[in-house]
Amino acid sequence: MSQKKGEAEKVTDFKAIEGKGVTAHAGKTTLYLGSQRYIEELHIATSSLQTTTLKLETEGNTVAHVAKGTAYLGCIAIADTLKHNAPAVIAALHKMGIVVVMITGDNEKTARSIAAKAGIDRVLAQVLPGDKANQIKKLQKEGYTVAMAGDGINDAPALAQAHVGIAMATGTDIAIESAGITLLQGDIERVLRAITLSKATLRAIKQNLFWAFIYNLLGIPVAAGILYPFFGILLSPILASAAMAFSSVSVVLNSLRLKKIKFI
Repeated sequence: MSQKKGEAEKVTDFKAIEGKGVTAHAGKTTLYLGSQRYIEELHIATSSLQTTTLKLETEGNTVAHVAKGTAYLGCIAIADTLKHNAPAVIAALHKMGIVVVMITGDNEKTARSIAAKAGIDRVLAQVLPGDKANQIKKLQKEGYTVAMAGDGINDAPALAQAHVGIAMATGTDIAIESAGITLLQGDIERVLRAITLSKATLRAIKQNLFWAFIYNLLGIPVAAGILYPFFGILLSPILASAAMAFSSVSVVLNSLRLKKIKFI
């Protein structure tokens, strides 16, 4: 909207419609930018570029439509670049028995195109920002233990609702506050590292508790003299203290094995 060459008309009354698009005024004209559903809700036909829109969405682009007043002007294709390591990370999660679900506000065709490239199992598309937490609840009712990874303001309720919320340190403060885990880098591989390290840590804790229990179950009666009536064996205080020290050392050595974990 320009009055003269190089002079832009002032835009006023800018508003964002949650999950749909934006609107503003340029002079006496109303401008709209948003999803196809939003533009069509305004009774503005987008059929003139239907073939182009379908092609762009199938290629994985998010298509934003532009209208001026009641006139449809065209569309803008916005492409999200898939991280180079995303397919490898998702394949590694599959090997761990984890079902990967993508929750997005994009339309079904765009979401499924991205999901196919990344190897994602399930797609929940056209989800409004405020409805993400409800989608997490539905997954939990299906019997899933849900870990949610996100970094935006709109992700905060879903992060809080999930069994485990994973936020990126590069994300918003409210997302970080709502999550149980904060990753120091915004790299999807860090999600895999967090899950792998958590599982290995829990496994090491169980191993340490098991051996400590067995160690004390056998050692304490011997130290108390249970073998003396039968074999005349008594455990000296020095040996008993050395055995307890070895117990602690074995726990530490077993825990140090976590440093050798391979992620991918």
